[in-house]
Amino acid sequence: MLGPPTVVPSAGKSYTVRMFTYITASASHSSGSQKIHSEEVAEGGCSTITPSNTHREILTLLKRQDIFGYKTSRCRRALYVVGTVLTCGFLLLVFYWRPEWDVWAKCVQCTLQEADIVLLRTTDEYKIWTKKKVMWIHLSLLSDPASAAQHQLLSDETSLLHRIIMKPDLKVRYIEIQKIRYIWDLNEKQFVRAEGLEDSHSCAEIRYKFGSGLTTTEETTRRLIFGPNTIDIRIAPIWKLLCKEVLNPFYAFQIFSVCLWLSEDYTEYSVALIIMSLVSIALSVYDVRQQSIKLYRLVESHNNMMVTVCRKDGGYQKVPSSELVPGDVFLVTGNKQILSCDSVLIHGGCIVNESMLTGESIPVTKAPLPSVAIPNCWKRSTEDYKRHILFCGTQVIQSKATSQGEVKAVVYRTGFTTTKGELVRSILYPKPMDFKLYQDAFRFLMCLTVIATIGMIYSVCILLLNGVPTEKVVRKALDVVTIAVSPALPAAVTIGIIYAQERLKKKGIFCISPQRINVCGQLNLICFDKTGTLTEDGLDLWGLASTKGKGLQNIFKFSSGDMLPWGPFFGAMASCHSLILLDNTLQGDPLDLKMFETTRWELKENTVLKQQNEEAHSFIVKPGPRANKVSKEGIIVLKQYPFSSALQRMSVVTQVIGKEKLTVYLKGAPEMVIRLCKPETVPRSFSTELQRYTKQGFRVIGFAFKSLWNGRDITVANLKREDVESDLVFLGLLILENKLKPQTIPALSELSNARIRTVMITGDNLQTAVTVARNAGMIPLAHKIILIEASKAKETGPAVISWKIMENGKDHGQICTDETKIPIDGFEKKKDFHFAMTGRSYEILIQHFYHLLPKLLISATVFARMSPNQKGSLIEEFQKLDYYVGMCGDGANDCGALKIAHAGISLSEQEASVASPFTSKIPNIDCVPHLIKEGRAALVTSFCIFKYMALYSMIQYLGVLCLYWEANTFGNYQFLFEDLAITTVIGITMSFNHAQPQLDPHRPPGQLISPPLLLSVILNVILSLVLHVFGFVMVQQQPWYTPTDIYRACNPTNLTSGDITTYNKTANTISISLAPNEDNYKSYENTTVYLLSLFNCITTAIVFCKGKPYRKPIYTNYIFMSVLLAQVGTCLYFLFGDQDVLYNVLDLVCTPRSWRVYILVMVLVHFLVMLAIEEIIIENRHLWLFLKRCCKIKSTRRYKKMQRIIKKEPNWPPEDDSEYATFCIMDEDVLEVYSNMSYEHDKISKEASNGYASSTSNQNEEGNYKEEDIQNAYL
Repeated sequence: MLGPPTVVPSAGKSYTVRMFTYITASASHSSGSQKIHSEEVAEGGCSTITPSNTHREILTLLKRQDIFGYKTSRCRRALYVVGTVLTCGFLLLVFYWRPEWDVWAKCVQCTLQEADIVLLRTTDEYKIWTKKKVMWIHLSLLSDPASAAQHQLLSDETSLLHRIIMKPDLKVRYIEIQKIRYIWDLNEKQFVRAEGLEDSHSCAEIRYKFGSGLTTTEETTRRLIFGPNTIDIRIAPIWKLLCKEVLNPFYAFQIFSVCLWLSEDYTEYSVALIIMSLVSIALSVYDVRQQSIKLYRLVESHNNMMVTVCRKDGGYQKVPSSELVPGDVFLVTGNKQILSCDSVLIHGGCIVNESMLTGESIPVTKAPLPSVAIPNCWKRSTEDYKRHILFCGTQVIQSKATSQGEVKAVVYRTGFTTTKGELVRSILYPKPMDFKLYQDAFRFLMCLTVIATIGMIYSVCILLLNGVPTEKVVRKALDVVTIAVSPALPAAVTIGIIYAQERLKKKGIFCISPQRINVCGQLNLICFDKTGTLTEDGLDLWGLASTKGKGLQNIFKFSSGDMLPWGPFFGAMASCHSLILLDNTLQGDPLDLKMFETTRWELKENTVLKQQNEEAHSFIVKPGPRANKVSKEGIIVLKQYPFSSALQRMSVVTQVIGKEKLTVYLKGAPEMVIRLCKPETVPRSFSTELQRYTKQGFRVIGFAFKSLWNGRDITVANLKREDVESDLVFLGLLILENKLKPQTIPALSELSNARIRTVMITGDNLQTAVTVARNAGMIPLAHKIILIEASKAKETGPAVISWKIMENGKDHGQICTDETKIPIDGFEKKKDFHFAMTGRSYEILIQHFYHLLPKLLISATVFARMSPNQKGSLIEEFQKLDYYVGMCGDGANDCGALKIAHAGISLSEQEASVASPFTSKIPNIDCVPHLIKEGRAALVTSFCIFKYMALYSMIQYLGVLCLYWEANTFGNYQFLFEDLAITTVIGITMSFNHAQPQLDPHRPPGQLISPPLLLSVILNVILSLVLHVFGFVMVQQQPWYTPTDIYRACNPTNLTSGDITTYNKTANTISISLAPNEDNYKSYENTTVYLLSLFNCITTAIVFCKGKPYRKPIYTNYIFMSVLLAQVGTCLYFLFGDQDVLYNVLDLVCTPRSWRVYILVMVLVHFLVMLAIEEIIIENRHLWLFLKRCCKIKSTRRYKKMQRIIKKEPNWPPEDDSEYATFCIMDEDVLEVYSNMSYEHDKISKEASNGYASSTSNQNEEGNYKEEDIQNAYL
């Protein structure tokens, strides 16, 4: 009835998968398996693949998934109903937990084309299954199918609608996965993502097909297919949340336990457990509901807006934003309008605030899609297609119409497919972290289940031999399971996270993904942005170096108070910026603000001087009251080419008021600016001067200009950027001072002392970045820096990579470059060098030298001129080397990297940023050490509580099994006191330890299934077994002991006829000691084992509650210490109190005082042995290191492997100047493939010998570049 899926080939058919992100497909055959990787969809790219003939494909959602097709079988469904009835509904519960079993039981496998049910399986190590039903959309709105078939939507073969609508039935087949619809493509026989407008459209096609809007029929059809334009966050009813929570396996096990205990009259503990479970369920439901309400409020306004749309057959109409569909045309009105969809601007211009997406409140200028007749995808037709897209959730600050009419945009994506929708989805369906803690916890539970099974067999045999009735034997055997496998064990690993999250919140660090707090405890590499993160946000203008002849003239110092005279450089500073005037206040990039304020000019809206060739955002700059007197009335900015991170520049086309001549001003990265200038205008000393300033940590901006004399004959709107930004005249360098934040050096020093590697990833100049890294302490002054420069392959030869040493020159601190050989002998242990490279070199390394990349990343510290995409790619490459990577940035260009990293920290003032798992109100990197400290404390707390809960279960388990030997067990109140007053209170208060103020050089172990932890648990279980068995046996050897008279020990000589009567009664009751009466649990063995068990639970908590080096000492946890003292005092009172009422309630019996002292001695000896084992063996780093060396065990983490390889290579770094794209390296043991997803299509036909293995099993680093660390012994 049940069975895993098998591959059913579909002869003669191929499948195409169109996805939002990286796409793969796999095929399995009887002869083997094959996996085909497609090209990653580049910015503006369109990519499809055609895999082998099989029903199984991989869909890229938040992660890749396998998809299997099934169709319902009536016969199997009938058997399913019978099984459900026979099992009294238990089968339904099992299938609820395992949806794949449900499908396998009721359905038969088939092709995707025939399927009415699909199964999705993640391709990661967790293999999570999801069941989805295939649904249908009936386009009944088209009343005349004959005419509808001829409709333009269906007749256009390039349209997605043509490929998905079944004719003549006019039906559409789809599945919905994580709020996204995947529609069946009739041509490609595959589910494709219904995103909106196809990227294959050219700019002209978008304007022609959609520029006039859609008809009512087209709009209705598209709305049925793509769904409403809503980010629908449904607040589930409380009853539904309760049902879902109660059906959790954890609570199902709780219900089983409670039913079992009630049948054995364990009423008090059962009621207590029910109360605790209800409180836990209520808190969980409340938390889930509150989060849903917060998320709902975040998107509530999105679903309740009115927009003005253009209809071909109805003119302009005001409709709810929920009715927008891809292809609709709507008016962008401005006035702080919140956009409800992703759209492409086709007419006019606007300025938007994208802080909701980026965390940075800097106005962004949007330009209309150009009218270019190029048959390329519209994204490829422009250098930066994002400047034409209005993203959902952003705010339109200003909109400005042109002579072509009102500001219009075409709807590109709607609902959850929008940028804002994707962010909400990332919250609803967070990316699973590759952290083995929870997987190890499950494996540990399975081990406990095996132990419980052994205990069940033992219990059945012993109790049957003692003549216990079969019914009670079954209950007692099942009782062993509830004792050995504590229901609270799975939840124990999350307790530390809860307290850590609250402590982080008090420090101004907010978290939207609490599970990542534990991962923070394993971080061993932190990447930092530079500007605004390591350095101050604001920039001060330090000086200006303008050209003079063949060189640069002396620096013009702004600090002198003199005003810069009128000239091209002054014109560039006054006009070449992206500032806007909002509510009579200048807003924009801080650099632009500082530069413009220096000119003392004013910015005015251009409401008078309207020209036909002006663009929407034309503005005027005029001299202010405090400016130098000039003969110019002002400058009109006619056209603006906004700054692009990819292009590293911006430019404007300007005109002096009253003049015909047009002037182009450009600013950007100096290296980029000189490429666009005439070579004869670039000073010969440019490189030397640039290095001189960047070496001192200044930020340098290059300026250039050119004149267009025939301004009257030029249509500015039709100017192409590549024509405008060419043949420029170099003006000079603007030098700005960007100081380190006061907290930067101490925070980096703390991370360095903790042997956590730090890396800088910035979009700034390379030399500036290197200098900041030196000044901040990332690169010690005694270490050398090797510059890696790579050049692309030319027609006559391969790609080349060169190695240069950057040294401090003796002449005025200039930089000298040695391009000959790298003096290997000068490197101490080959660990005192750091690689530095630019984004351009990194991109070439990815394409042509990917086999070298792992070795370079081991020692690379500075990455400059990195684009946002390159930052994210670099994070992934570090993760492939098994680093646990953190990223700290300002939330603007770092959003992608912040999401990809294991722990992304955004320095934003917003309390809950959707751009990063962690958001800090602390505007400096002090938050990074705080987060790591709390992560380590939470991780260690999780391990401590997990160990304690496991040992507590084993202690109780061993005690019960010992008593079963005499057909006895613990009493109800004995269980109650031990479970509630001892274990529960300890479990809660043990987590109150705060994080240690200092970061330890060693990271805590990241796995539950590690030798030290396992050995600790095993040895403590053995010690507890010895303690219980020793006490159990020794009490039977005492002279006062008798198995029949439980009162003799305290009254050995005063036996009366009444006592004899009591003796006879006791003999009768003990023979069936499990019969329900007041003395059914009382015995000397019970009293001894129970008291030993109580003390064992307390001493175990003391031993396991670790303090240093990751948490504050145990004595600083005042609540926990108070609890321990109260519990020890109570247990001593139980031991020496002699209170008949108390003994009767707890089913204890009186024993001689000598035996009580003997019990206390056993407890103390056991405690000292436990403590000695933990301190001398388990926590002894040197011992574990010695054992690793004796066994010749080496770390399997890839960066450690790479360090060992580099250590064996005498010529690394290479002595030659250059390397060519033919270099290959072998691993120390086996040849492994270092997978490069971004360029996999370039490598399909190559040998697998081009690199090193990659996996997602990320591990922690033990030190920057030291030998095998002591911590390796723990992993």
